[in-house]
Amino acid sequence: VYSIFLVIHGEDRYFLVGSNEAHTKHRVLKIDRTEPKDLVIIDDKHVYNQHEVRELLGRLDLGNRTKIGQKGSSGLSKALTAYGIVGFVRFLEGYYIVLITKRRKVADIGGHSIYKIEDTSMIYIPNDSVRVTHPDEARYVRIFQNVDLSSNFYFSYSYDLSHSLQYNLTLLQRPYDLWLSEASSAEEEVHTQSKQDSFDIFEDEGLPTQVVYGLQNEPYYKYVWNGKLLERFKDIVHHDWLMYIIHGFCGQSKLLIYGRPVHITLIARRSSKFAGTRFLKRGANCEGDVANEVETEQIVHDASVMSFTAGSYSSYVQVRGSVPLYWSQDISTMMPKPPIRLDQADPYAHVAALHFDQMLQRFGSPIIILNLVKKREKRKHEKILSEELYPAVINLNQFLPPDHCIDYIAWDMARYTKSKLCNVLDRLSMIAENVVKRTGFFINRSEFYCHILRPDERWGDLGGQITNSGRVQNGVLRTNCVDCLDRTNTAQFMVGKCALAYQLYALGMIDKPKLQFDTDCVRLFEELYEDHGDTLSLQYGGSQLVHRVKTYRKIAPWTQHSKDIMQTLSRYYSNAFSDADRQDAINLFLQVYQPSESKPHLWELPTDFYLHQRSTMALPLDRRSYTLWWSEGILSSLPVAYDEVPCEENMKKIKVKRVNQFDESIDIYTEFFKPYELTSFDDTFCITMTNSAREFMPKSVGVDPSPFTVRKPEETGKSVLGNKSSKEETLLQRKTAASAPPPPSEEAISSTSEDDSEEDRDEDGSVSQRSTPIKLLTESGESSRTQEIQQQQTVKEPYGLNLAKFPAENDLLIYERFAHLGENQHKVERTEQIELANIICLEPVSCFPEDSIYGVAPPQVNRDSRDVFESHVMAGQGQVRALCRDDTLMYREYVKNRYM
Repeated sequence: VYSIFLVIHGEDRYFLVGSNEAHTKHRVLKIDRTEPKDLVIIDDKHVYNQHEVRELLGRLDLGNRTKIGQKGSSGLSKALTAYGIVGFVRFLEGYYIVLITKRRKVADIGGHSIYKIEDTSMIYIPNDSVRVTHPDEARYVRIFQNVDLSSNFYFSYSYDLSHSLQYNLTLLQRPYDLWLSEASSAEEEVHTQSKQDSFDIFEDEGLPTQVVYGLQNEPYYKYVWNGKLLERFKDIVHHDWLMYIIHGFCGQSKLLIYGRPVHITLIARRSSKFAGTRFLKRGANCEGDVANEVETEQIVHDASVMSFTAGSYSSYVQVRGSVPLYWSQDISTMMPKPPIRLDQADPYAHVAALHFDQMLQRFGSPIIILNLVKKREKRKHEKILSEELYPAVINLNQFLPPDHCIDYIAWDMARYTKSKLCNVLDRLSMIAENVVKRTGFFINRSEFYCHILRPDERWGDLGGQITNSGRVQNGVLRTNCVDCLDRTNTAQFMVGKCALAYQLYALGMIDKPKLQFDTDCVRLFEELYEDHGDTLSLQYGGSQLVHRVKTYRKIAPWTQHSKDIMQTLSRYYSNAFSDADRQDAINLFLQVYQPSESKPHLWELPTDFYLHQRSTMALPLDRRSYTLWWSEGILSSLPVAYDEVPCEENMKKIKVKRVNQFDESIDIYTEFFKPYELTSFDDTFCITMTNSAREFMPKSVGVDPSPFTVRKPEETGKSVLGNKSSKEETLLQRKTAASAPPPPSEEAISSTSEDDSEEDRDEDGSVSQRSTPIKLLTESGESSRTQEIQQQQTVKEPYGLNLAKFPAENDLLIYERFAHLGENQHKVERTEQIELANIICLEPVSCFPEDSIYGVAPPQVNRDSRDVFESHVMAGQGQVRALCRDDTLMYREYVKNRYM
């Protein structure tokens, strides 16, 4: 994957030199600068090594000089260093290229890095000599740049962020005969490309033909935000130049379970269809795309093993989105809550049918709707949407089979929050348990043996589909309120908390699928979801969340109310004054509106309705049936999602990648750790994650370190940064640059916070006895048992252990023997004959029969290890055995990386 770009510009062309992380493969892209309005790109199909690309640039530099042989001026000059191409865009003049110039690593999934865009650069391609200026060009550039690409845009070079983990990992489990049929159907296309660019099943010597080294599939363009910017570009160049970005949220935290790391990753993909701001984009368009549609996926990964093939991964997906009806709010008058109006009658639920058809195709069944809008109001406001949505669902369900009907759950969350007799989160927990049991979740491992040892009755009736390699989620929960912000985020958190318990149980981390509040695990997960909710609320509503999980638990501090008022005012100001400019920028960035001389400018349009409702401008030639409202083939695949069924249509979107067996693109270890070169810790450990042991676990001694233990509020961990809260500290950590120095280890932080805490100091400010060394031996050599007991009772070891109980008789004898050993080592002179029997007893004092401090049983070594050791000894004596084929290829790879 070409992740580093050198943009070199000459007089007539731009040269983009892309290389992989190892700098062993290079490609060159040529962009013509003599065309004033056209985009002319030439992709050099050859893959260069480092020596060849230097020779090429040297020849280009010589050829671009004004005078042959002139050494003073260079023909080529380096413009900038970039990390990816966002796309190409044109307004009224020539094309611009948008490049990523700064990135920050925010997560790691199976060795695949996920980056956040930190900064971009926009370069005008045509030369100044051919540029045809236009007076409105600068205004379009300003509108386009109003989309801040450094704000929550994410990309990955090797992992498909537009698809779920379930889709990406189940690609390798497709039947092999479909791979063969796809390879044979694409054979004609393969011959048109060069041998190194071809896609086919790689048949190595001595290896079976079923070996598949890499896959590449088409992204899900609904969640890709630069799809239109790459439209003129993707069919011309090699696929390694293409990089798709998503918009939304990505966060990762580390849960330490007695030292065992578990990564919890939250990815939110915001839809690029019918995208916009809060009051300007409501309901759905005529193609079934709804406003504020976000797909949230939580991934739980046992970080002890990071590869997809050997590691254990689990994921759960849920969706939020506006009510799929034709509705809007009039914002012409300045009101906090503009009236809701239905723009168009839809008696046959046509727009809802299009929306749920998309969901059945992507997620399968059951589709569960959790509608949180109000039911009882003095003046009808939100109730209008419920009265229209419920009949639409009833109408669609009468044509579906009973097993695959859409479930509708309506619950007035706001009304129950005001009631003192009802616990909102308990009711949401019951709904979440029902939902997770019906949909199931994804895990790439079969059941562990611990499930047989510790069975749970809730595990037996879990939904989803059981496969040979684990479980698959079928169906999805779709949550909505009016804005899909505050209430929706809390409901999604409760469902995610329930799913997290099942995921940890499936990975063998807990003995029952149940998590309680006020534990380190749930507190970490709640903070992750609040960051997720704040980010999405800022993107759609213009402010952070107003009501949080603590608000619905009714444990929020009194200072939170003033913050809620400020967030409400901020949201109101954003909706009234800045949303129109943001909407124009989104329309221009997504190329919903493309400037042209023959049509009015973007700022002259009275409304953008027809930009997002394109099918209303054309006659419906193939109008969909009102009864058979689903697409062809979807019903036969249920409950499995149609996109995950290995049919011929889906296999056309997938290409089997042909690479060498030792290529670094399929060797995650070599690509990540780079053993062939010197690397710095800043580059390897460039991500700072929230850590449950560091952020949430109490620092006091004698506390249960389990992250699943319920803790009182006064027992929660103190912030490492002193006065700053844990929330502010987490945000500060996530804003640090990727090249920041690595954080101190957990033990160092723990010891620092303990030494600086008030509990470790006496009243006069002096350091307590815990920090002073303990005297093991008395000066006279005669140990006093009472003194030793007192010393051992005051010991507080740095690992949190407190020897508070009275030591056993055997332990005291062991301690005396150890002290006696230390005395004799100082008293025995070298000239005297040493009798070991007088100094030490060589009998093992441990309760273990073999290994002790005096003797260790040698390990059992198998025959293969002995052969390796014997060949190593023989090589030292000059007797080298014959090299096998793997050794030869490995040596060639080493020579190529080291010297070529």
